[in-house]
Amino acid sequence: MTIVVAAAVVQRNGLFLVTRRQRGTHLEGLWEFPGGKCREGESLTSCLSRELQEELAVLSDVDAEILTTVHDYSGTRIELHFFACRLIGEPTPQLGQEMRWVAPEELDALEFPPADAELIEQLRRRGVS
Repeated sequence: MTIVVAAAVVQRNGLFLVTRRQRGTHLEGLWEFPGGKCREGESLTSCLSRELQEELAVLSDVDAEILTTVHDYSGTRIELHFFACRLIGEPTPQLGQEMRWVAPEELDALEFPPADAELIEQLRRRGVS
């Protein structure tokens, strides 16, 4: 089984937007780039726009795809697509999740899912265009 996920890489004033997975969810307590699962037939960019609206009550401009990676979590395969995004307005967590803006060098201090490792390495080296 493969789950397709779209995630936003939002950079503002040199900081990246990250949120923390809630209790009771897969990978609870880990930090992530906001986004979520695509619905059947939904495009990656539509999925990401919808998820950002639902999770952070914000509109977005979805730009270029930065990275696609595939990771297996106990028999479930995640196909994760990271996109550079610009937010329209200020993000406000809607699901009780913690949210932070962090500098590239601070990303290593937070615990992320293994699937995010390659992206985090890229962001630490050069940021997002």
